[in-house]
Amino acid sequence: MTHALDGLRVLDLSTAIAPAVTSMLLADYGADVVRVEDADRPSRRDDPGFATWDRNKRLVRVSGDRSETLAALVAAADLVITGRAPDEVVSAADLEAMRSSASAEQVLLAMPPFLDSCPWASARESNELLSAALGISLRQSSATDRPIDPVYRHILYLQGVWAATCALSALRRAESGGGQTVTVGGAHAAAIAGCATSVVDPDNLTITPPAGNGGPNATYTPYQCADGEWLFVGALTPKFQHAFFALLGIADLVDDPRIAGDLDAILLQPNRGWVRERIADVLRTRDRDDWLARLHEVGVPAGPVLDRAAWLDHPQVRAIGMAVEVADPCRGEVLMPGIPMALERTPGAIRTAASSEPVDPSSLGWSDRPASTAPGRSAETPTGEGPFAGLRVLDLGTVLAGPLAGSLLAELGADVIKVEPPAGDPFRTKGFMYNRGMRSLSVDLRSADGRELFCDLAREADVVIDNFRPGVLDRLGIDYATLSGLNPGIITVSFTGYGEAGPLRAEPGFDPVLQAMSGMMRAQGGDGDPVFLTMAVNDIASAVLGTFAAAVALYHRGSSGHGQRVTGSLAATSVFMQSGELTRIVGRPAARVGGPEYPGPDELDRLYAARDGWIRLQCAAADRGRLTALVGEDLEAGIAAQERDPLLARLRERGIDAAAAPHPNELIEATDLIDRELIQEQTRPNGRPYFAPGRLAWFERTQRSGASGPPGLGEHSAEIAAAAGRSAADIDRLVVAGVVVAGEPMALDNFVSYR
Repeated sequence: MTHALDGLRVLDLSTAIAPAVTSMLLADYGADVVRVEDADRPSRRDDPGFATWDRNKRLVRVSGDRSETLAALVAAADLVITGRAPDEVVSAADLEAMRSSASAEQVLLAMPPFLDSCPWASARESNELLSAALGISLRQSSATDRPIDPVYRHILYLQGVWAATCALSALRRAESGGGQTVTVGGAHAAAIAGCATSVVDPDNLTITPPAGNGGPNATYTPYQCADGEWLFVGALTPKFQHAFFALLGIADLVDDPRIAGDLDAILLQPNRGWVRERIADVLRTRDRDDWLARLHEVGVPAGPVLDRAAWLDHPQVRAIGMAVEVADPCRGEVLMPGIPMALERTPGAIRTAASSEPVDPSSLGWSDRPASTAPGRSAETPTGEGPFAGLRVLDLGTVLAGPLAGSLLAELGADVIKVEPPAGDPFRTKGFMYNRGMRSLSVDLRSADGRELFCDLAREADVVIDNFRPGVLDRLGIDYATLSGLNPGIITVSFTGYGEAGPLRAEPGFDPVLQAMSGMMRAQGGDGDPVFLTMAVNDIASAVLGTFAAAVALYHRGSSGHGQRVTGSLAATSVFMQSGELTRIVGRPAARVGGPEYPGPDELDRLYAARDGWIRLQCAAADRGRLTALVGEDLEAGIAAQERDPLLARLRERGIDAAAAPHPNELIEATDLIDRELIQEQTRPNGRPYFAPGRLAWFERTQRSGASGPPGLGEHSAEIAAAAGRSAADIDRLVVAGVVVAGEPMALDNFVSYR
């Protein structure tokens, strides 16, 4: 079988989780990945997740004087991955020296735990410290005003996927001799994870009161039923809210003077409690399965809150191939997550288990590449365009996953057109950060003229993205078969809720419904109530997986000329984003679970309140004495008595890992993040500033420059239609007929961050 990344040589020098996920994804699609391990040091791969993350790779162990072996491997690789960790087999300086004999096209992917420098002492990978340091822990909805520690390593998994995307985008440009170093740090992934909740209006630095474990929206939250079981109701929009209230027999709630017909008023602090309690009183009258059946009948999205241990056995997960049994010669039978994105022409495959038997480097077949005729790496200067400059993307996505995928491709330099109906994407105001960097074409695809305009654009497009329900593209007449007939090289990336097979394939998908069904909510809540994760983990991760799949398909098209159809689902993503936790091995220790207002797993590894803020401590047991010498035996009282930042400085001096847990409002003053453009000051059309995540990766040669904001509805319709060959008179006709909307820049009025 032909694989999309056949012939790509990847050398993985890392020891951490995020780089292992990166090289796993590349190996799944055919790259020849060689992982190098230091035989003189104990392996850090005792986490059960490595049974999944190390699949499809070959292993080389080196010891003693390994410089000649490593130099030969580095010279022969197309892509070299390093986590910049202190325990890796080769230092950053030695690696750079070894690369001097590599080809001009080689790409080095650096995946540091934070950015170029790290705020905690060990500079080791830590999902918990990342979550704290980038404000995600303090933005997790809870019943109090304290930050919440994550039980999942979602940021590390995102870093792995995004780094793989960025590496492939750089390799696309490397054919001209433009090899380079690409840096995707843990902070970049955290910025993606919190891309919308980290937007700050310096004129409106409001911190809203706690909203509870279920979040601020009483119609988009978990509830307990008469049998003690929980369900999640996903009535996010007015259509679903009206149907939900009618089913419960409380339709009069909308006419209450406190709501007065404005359903957005449900989110207001004075209304959250009584609306939630009125709904809860009704839902407590019937068992969960009864309510789920009734909600399904009226079309309101909902799902049961389940345990994650059973998710790999769910019929839907099995039907879409996301539970795969692999015979591991060391671990026995392993049940592991499958491959979340399906490329129809060049599908990924799990070919081998994680290898524990090393191979002789001389048997790899990695002879040195022929001498390159391209200019050296120093020849190409930054262009400010990004590695995907020249690509055209049509993004039909709505709400979150679809638009964010397009926005991430725009961040890599692609020209992305947001194609939205005349009424606009219903989430374009609240979720404006998911649309940044795109141009907007507002067009009615139900009309013949609208479809014709879209098809003209598709003839010249490289990628089309959508997250419609199954069957919508067929009804609109813009399915893959139609588009590929117009443009054989086109790549389409489609997301659904549950995939294209299985009992739930026709159901609409919502991020928190999958959080509930996949066990994420129950795992975070532990023995307390289920916790609705504020980070829209399945939507955000699906968007990043979509960019990766597009990059894989583009890489294959570069050598074959063939486009293809790519599909993914929130259900598949929900498995992938628990890969370490769901990997099933006989005798494995239980994965972490949380609890009410979860601070962390133990007293040396948790969140603490200092006198003027919060810190996330991650102290090794061997360093306890140095910690207590600083704060005393009563850690909670000793930390509470000290100011946060001076305490963090003293902890770092003593080699003890810790990070601040600030609110995003504080991050706009973090000079290291501002200097590296992770956070950018941007300007609204009215001239007022706001702060938002900026550069989400760093490219040595092809770094995109400039700020990127969201488009207004139809802001670019006229220019896009003109570029497609429409005359001014024809454009005016389409506007008058309501087929096309020609709009203005987005106002970006005051926005308040909901905690």
